[in-house]
Amino acid sequence: MYQEEYKRWMAADLEDADLMPELTKIEGNDDEIKDRFAVALKFGTAGLRGVLGAGTNRMNIYTVRKANMGFAKYVANLPEGKERGVAISYDNRHMSYRFAIESAKILAKFGIKSYIMESLRPTPELSFAVRYLKCADGIMITASHNPKEYNGYKVYDDTGCQLIPEWGDIVVDYVNEIDDELEIEQISDEEAYPFITWVGEEVDEAYY
Repeated sequence: MYQEEYKRWMAADLEDADLMPELTKIEGNDDEIKDRFAVALKFGTAGLRGVLGAGTNRMNIYTVRKANMGFAKYVANLPEGKERGVAISYDNRHMSYRFAIESAKILAKFGIKSYIMESLRPTPELSFAVRYLKCADGIMITASHNPKEYNGYKVYDDTGCQLIPEWGDIVVDYVNEIDDELEIEQISDEEAYPFITWVGEEVDEAYY
């Protein structure tokens, strides 16, 4: 099964050009293929966290999109969730900015507003921004204390706290409904940007 999944990724027209060399390099290495494709990266109450790279058990734009599809469905069903929107911040790990943009564009597909920090901001400020901007939820792209080869995707409620298990389970159910992360179509920048607002200095000053 995992070999078939590997072949499917190999045959796909991947948008992230860095992933194909990884897949080519592990050709014939059953242990490596199994590690990357035997399971999907698990979405928990805190979100996703894992090693960056190609595969269903890695952090990449496809697994992040899948997580965001589930989270977007959750936000869209909250009272005034689309209008209140989602605050998004990110750290300086590899792919953090890209994952933040991918997150906002998936939200935009559902008509959900997002407020993205204009540059790097820490997790505590993201929690504050959710409350300050009166957002329905928040997303922080970070892997916290994990080694440099990791990244993560964490979700927060309207109080700036991570989702309680009851709400997290709803998101997990939505995520698990999605079978194929490679088939998730991303919208264009032009379609997404009417739903995206860049924030920074005003939030910084209020936070200080």
